[in-house]
Amino acid sequence: MKSANIPPNQPSELEYKPEEQQAEKFPKSSKKKITLPRWLWAILLLGGVAALWQVSTLSPAPTVESSTQEPPPKSVKTIALKTGTGNREIELLGQVEAGERATLSPQIDGRVQQVLVREGDRVRTGMTVAILDDADSRLALAEAQARLAQERGNLARLQVGTRPEIMAQRQAELNAAKARELEAQDNLSRVSGLTEEGALSQRALVEAKAEADTATSEKFRVQAFLSEAQAGPTQEEIDAQQGLVAAAQAAVEQAELGMQRTQIKAVFSGIVQSRDVDPGDYVEISDPVLSLVGDRSLDIFLEVPESLSGQVAPGMKVTLNARALPNWQQETEITAVVPTANTASRRQLVRVSLDNPSQELLPGMAIQANLAVPVENTDTFIVPRDALTRRRNEWLLFAVNDNRAEQHQVEMVGDLGKEVVIANPELEAGQAIVVTGGDGLTNSAAVQVVE
Repeated sequence: MKSANIPPNQPSELEYKPEEQQAEKFPKSSKKKITLPRWLWAILLLGGVAALWQVSTLSPAPTVESSTQEPPPKSVKTIALKTGTGNREIELLGQVEAGERATLSPQIDGRVQQVLVREGDRVRTGMTVAILDDADSRLALAEAQARLAQERGNLARLQVGTRPEIMAQRQAELNAAKARELEAQDNLSRVSGLTEEGALSQRALVEAKAEADTATSEKFRVQAFLSEAQAGPTQEEIDAQQGLVAAAQAAVEQAELGMQRTQIKAVFSGIVQSRDVDPGDYVEISDPVLSLVGDRSLDIFLEVPESLSGQVAPGMKVTLNARALPNWQQETEITAVVPTANTASRRQLVRVSLDNPSQELLPGMAIQANLAVPVENTDTFIVPRDALTRRRNEWLLFAVNDNRAEQHQVEMVGDLGKEVVIANPELEAGQAIVVTGGDGLTNSAAVQVVE
């Protein structure tokens, strides 16, 4: 038999199916069959599996290599960093207070007759705001004026002298007195003779002598009046009368002042803040009637932190903003520094005075101010505003070294408009910094400086 010629340990054609399957793949024209040992087929099978595993594990490698490839350099523009100093903006809080404030009170006792204004009304300097009853003041003024007129008339008579008709009257009185004296003397002579003859008693002689003496005395009196009128008043009399006139004039002025004080007037232009009386109320001296606040000037008191005590002085620039007035802003200067600090907050007050302020700005409003304080740090630089990049709450500046970006965190200590003042002890003057193209840069990123 044919099978008997097959050597031992050799597979027969019927038992080795892979060989038969392999033979089927070859063209039927091939008459010679290729037979491989079984162990060789196992080696080939293992090698194929290993090759497939290697291909599957190495296939993603090209993708990883492409993702870690460095991006091309970013084009930036640079300038040389320059040193400089500026002002640091400090935010202060404060409150508006009236520059002028007054409580109007009467200067005399009396009953309120009229109150001409109410709360919120605007008043002018010298405007009458309340009136007291003036009946007593009018009577006192009329009496003083009458007394003044009388004293002035007496002074005028002394200064002008006696009129001619008065002189003639006194001369006539003197002539009459002389006639009565002569008649009394004649009567005394007649009575004296009759008494010596015994016709009349001694009593009749005494009475006749008394009448003669009286007539002589009257003549002397009238003659003195005539002489006084002819000589005129003395300077002492004129001076004394002038003093009486001056006293009467002072009494009139005092009465007029009393009349004026029945009208309570505004001492400055402002706004009525409160009204404390009504018509019919009786008020005494120094009782409050009205409260006024001025509208021509306002004072703003700002609180300065304790750390800035001694660094703030009059004349320093400050920008004011009102929370209640979003469209209002004013740049001005500090007027004065209060030389004491609040014992509770340890803050010092500074005063800013505003002349002719906006009518919308009222006492009691809150004020926010920005104070420009000079920077004392020597490590400060001035850079364009575009050179800074804002990320979260940090200001970043990029310098260029060996075509690499160097990130620096800086402190903005001053605002000069288009430029800002920054501080960073690591920066140096003359260092190249990025002014265009800094957005999106990271530390150590490749850059290309363009002109």
